[in-house]
Amino acid sequence: MLSEPKVAELRSQFTALRRQVGDQTAAFFDGPAGTQVPRCVTQAITDYLEQCNANHDGAFATSIESDQWINQAHQAAADLVGTPDRGTIAFGANMTSLTMSLSRSLSQTWNAGDEIVLSRMEHDANFSPWVLAAEDRGVKIRYVDINPEDCTLKIDEYANVLNDRTKLVAVGCASNAVGTINPVQKICQWARECGALSFLDAVHYAPHGLMDVEAWGCDFLMCSAYKFFGPHVGIQYGRRELLESLQPYKLRPSSNNLPGRWMTGTQNHECIWGTHAAIDYMASIGGDMASGLARRDALRMAFKSIKAYEEQLLLRLLEGLQQIDDIKIWGITDPTRMHERCPTISITHQRFSPRIVAERLAEHGIFVWDGNYYALPLTEQLGVEPEGMVRIGLVHYNTASEVDRLLAHLGSL
Repeated sequence: MLSEPKVAELRSQFTALRRQVGDQTAAFFDGPAGTQVPRCVTQAITDYLEQCNANHDGAFATSIESDQWINQAHQAAADLVGTPDRGTIAFGANMTSLTMSLSRSLSQTWNAGDEIVLSRMEHDANFSPWVLAAEDRGVKIRYVDINPEDCTLKIDEYANVLNDRTKLVAVGCASNAVGTINPVQKICQWARECGALSFLDAVHYAPHGLMDVEAWGCDFLMCSAYKFFGPHVGIQYGRRELLESLQPYKLRPSSNNLPGRWMTGTQNHECIWGTHAAIDYMASIGGDMASGLARRDALRMAFKSIKAYEEQLLLRLLEGLQQIDDIKIWGITDPTRMHERCPTISITHQRFSPRIVAERLAEHGIFVWDGNYYALPLTEQLGVEPEGMVRIGLVHYNTASEVDRLLAHLGSL
């Protein structure tokens, strides 16, 4: 587990964490919407712009160097998601744009009478793109509901909705609203057994746990660098044979080879290089790659430490919230089930709206989100629309003292 001195050393790399609100240091519990970035990321972006800012595939030095740097970023992202094949990684503006594009291509293989399976726990970026694509193709949508008492999927329903007409199963690795971790390896296996493809939204899971596309057996996976201490870049993984056989919506002069055929237009090269730095920052928590440690091994050790530390903070937060009158916690609260959730908690207050709670905390330099966080399928099922909930998101740069500050101010509302 990360020690307090180690966390303090890591925090020192984040300039944003020194921000003051009045006489208080800001406490960032807004990580699920986008984490802060360490200096190595901002420096990497600057380095790219100053040293090899050029477009792709030129015959001159800066273009050649730029392509070399971007290739390294593809390899870093491949190491992050758990594949040896960097060609299966594509970058894009964000997960939503990448998913919209993939859904257009994938739906061309569907026919009227086919079916897809979605869950009610999703961020809308793993819901509406597939709904729109299904409507375009006359494809039926089957839904897996949630258990509202602990905000988990009704896993048994997959047996009822999967059949030989199923073409796609899309599910999130973890809920960005209530933190629930879904059994994606099992769900991908069920999809494979009925001849369907599987799509994983790992955006919320990525800063908290080690992604492993090969072990999970998924066909596609999306995540976003700005959720794991990087810049605003989306990352797509797909099985090579699928990426080579599906027809992307692309321009005629652009490459037909991987990964270029899935990376439309000129990419955000500087932020792709910043993404490389963000991945190496996380790997550095696990060990020193300069000594010969492989990036994937360093990431494996890093997430083991991160998970243990975040779980300790999560238990402290849950215990404190349960002592405050008028607060309802949505999701898993059983301390023996912490392995089933990320350190992301949504609450509602009996007397104050989520917006009022967020505003009152903000006055004291405590940053939390209110609303539905685009997890509209879930908040609709929970009946908390239109105001939503208050979301408290922990990451490894948060501290026990910040949690205690949050609890004290919530208790004094």
